[in-house]
Amino acid sequence: MRKLICISLLMISAFGFSQTWKTNMEEAKTTATAQNKNIVLVFSGSDWCAPCIKLDKNVWQSEAFKAYADEKLVLVRADFPKKKNNALPEDIRNNNLLLAEKYNKEGFFPLVVILDKNGKVLAKKGYENQTAAQYISELKAILK
Repeated sequence: MRKLICISLLMISAFGFSQTWKTNMEEAKTTATAQNKNIVLVFSGSDWCAPCIKLDKNVWQSEAFKAYADEKLVLVRADFPKKKNNALPEDIRNNNLLLAEKYNKEGFFPLVVILDKNGKVLAKKGYENQTAAQYISELKAILK
């Protein structure tokens, strides 16, 4: 019985720090409005863009960023993989193209767009080799 309780608690705590990346901006706006949070929209090439992969590993996957994002942000990922086996469903791919038309006309990767809860652009940020703490500090300064 003790083992079952311990395993259950471990699973619950793991889910507590898991990120939920949305793929639909309207859903993100609804969530952001309801929870009074800002939106971070990330344009990435998850299987070909080396800076995108580094940003994911060093910042998005860090426990510090996960905790900060859970409290303050709604996360949206517009991914543009190139490998056939990583292809996204057509509806998500089309949605990502519409997001790129609106927020990333230049086609930069990675591009992080910081938005208010209504979708108004507050700032855009490219890749910089930063720690999660540095990245969070920069986000806090933007969102003051």
